[in-house]
Amino acid sequence: MSTETREGTNRDGESPEQVALPATEGETTVTEEGSELERSIGLVGGIAIGVGTMIGAGIFVFPGLAAGRAGPAAAGSFAIGAVIALLVALPASELATAMPESGGGYYFVSRALGALPGAVVGLSIWLGLVFATAFYLVSFGSYAAALLTEAGVAFGGAPVVEVLALGFGGLLTALNLLGTENATTLQNYVVGLLLTILVLFLGYGGLDALGVFGAERTPERFMPFGPLSMVTTAALVFTSYLGFAQVATVAGDIENPGRNLPLAMIGSVAIVAVLYVATIFVATSAFGSDSLSAFGETAIVEVARAFGGGVGALAILLGGLLATVSSANASILSTSRAVFAVSKDALLPRTASRVNLRYGTPHVALSMAGGPVLALVALGEVEVLAEVASFLHLVMYGLICVALLAMRRDEPEWYDPEFRVPAHRLVAGLGATASFGLIAFMQRESQVVGGAIMLATAGWYKYYAADVQLKGVL
Repeated sequence: MSTETREGTNRDGESPEQVALPATEGETTVTEEGSELERSIGLVGGIAIGVGTMIGAGIFVFPGLAAGRAGPAAAGSFAIGAVIALLVALPASELATAMPESGGGYYFVSRALGALPGAVVGLSIWLGLVFATAFYLVSFGSYAAALLTEAGVAFGGAPVVEVLALGFGGLLTALNLLGTENATTLQNYVVGLLLTILVLFLGYGGLDALGVFGAERTPERFMPFGPLSMVTTAALVFTSYLGFAQVATVAGDIENPGRNLPLAMIGSVAIVAVLYVATIFVATSAFGSDSLSAFGETAIVEVARAFGGGVGALAILLGGLLATVSSANASILSTSRAVFAVSKDALLPRTASRVNLRYGTPHVALSMAGGPVLALVALGEVEVLAEVASFLHLVMYGLICVALLAMRRDEPEWYDPEFRVPAHRLVAGLGATASFGLIAFMQRESQVVGGAIMLATAGWYKYYAADVQLKGVL
C-alpha cells in the first residue's frame, strides 16, 4: 500500500506540511524523514489490536469486584459501558477514515480543535499508555508466576513478578522494533488462542448455568443492590473498553483504512461486550455475588477451578497470561505511534518521528515507549497510574466527540470521510457527555493526578511548542 501527500490547509486556513490522501495499491515508500509508515495491518490485525487490548481486565480482574458492587446486574454495567464505547467508536471511525494517520485521538483533536487541545491530548495519551502498558506487564508477571506455581514450579526469594515483567517487556519492545508485521502476527495468534480458551470456558459455563448439567442452583436476585449500583459499577468497568481507540492510534499502519478502521473499532467493541456480559452471567451463576466479591481479582480463576478443577484453573490462568501479553503488545505499538505523531508536529523533538529504513518502524518512538514502561515496571506499584490512564483516555474520548462536531460544522475542503456517523450531533453529544461524566465517578486521587498531568502537558506546549502553528505544522 502507498500513501500520497499533497499540500492543503487546516481548519484555520493555514498550510500544513502534508495532508494525507487515502492509501492506494502498491508499495509503501519509507522516507528518511520518517514521514510514512508501512500499511501492513489488515482487518483481522486491527480487530486483534482492539480485542487484545480490551479483553484483559474485563474478564480476568473485574468479575469479582463488579459482582460485589452490583450482583448479577454487573452484566448490565458492562452493557452500559459497551453502549458508551460505541458512542465514541462511531465518531472516532468517521474521523479516522478522513484522517487515517498515526496518532488517533491526538491527530483528530489537533486538526479539529487546534494545537493546544491536541498537544494536551497527544502528550497525555503518550504518558497514559506508558502507565497502562506498565500495569499490563506487571499483571503479566503476576499471571506468569501464578501459572508456574499452579504447575508446581517453586521459586526462591527473588522478585519473580518484576523479573518476568521486565524481561517480557524488553522482548515485546524488541519485537516491535523488528517490524510491525511481527508484532501484529504475534497479536493475531495470541488473541486467537485467548478467544478459543474463553469460548470453551464460557460455553461450558453457560450450559452449566442454564441447567443442562451440573448442580441446580437457586437464581440470585438480579439487582440485589438496586439499579443505581449498576450505573456506578459501569464507571468502574468502563476501563475494560479503552482498547478500541488504539486501533485509531495505529491508523497509519492500517490497510484500506476507509473500510477496515470502522469495522475494526466497532467490531472489537461488539466482540468484547458479548464476552464480558457472558462472563458475568457464568460467574454469578457458579457462585453468589458475596462469594465472588470475596475472591476479588482472582474470582474468574476460582470459577474455572469449580468447573474443571486444577486443569480449569490452569487453562484460565493461561488465558489471563495471554490477555496481558496482547494488552501489553498492543499498547506498546499504540504508544510508539502516539509519540510518532506528536513528534511529526514538533510537540516533541523531530528525531522521534524517524523511521528505520530496514524494518519500516519508528525506532526512536518505540524506544520512548518501551524505555519509560520498563522503568515503571521496575517500581511495581502502578495500579493508580493505570486508573490515571483511564482518566486521560476518557478526556480524549470526550474531545474526539467534540472534534467530530467541529469538523462537521466547518467541513474543510480536505475533510472527506468514507464513513459518516448517522445522527452525528446526537451520537457525538451523548458520547462526550458520557465520557466526561464517568470521570466524576473515579477516585479523587486519580482525578487529581490526571488533572496535574494535563496541566503539565499544557505547560510543555507553551514552553516548547508554542510556535508550532507559526511554523506551519498545524
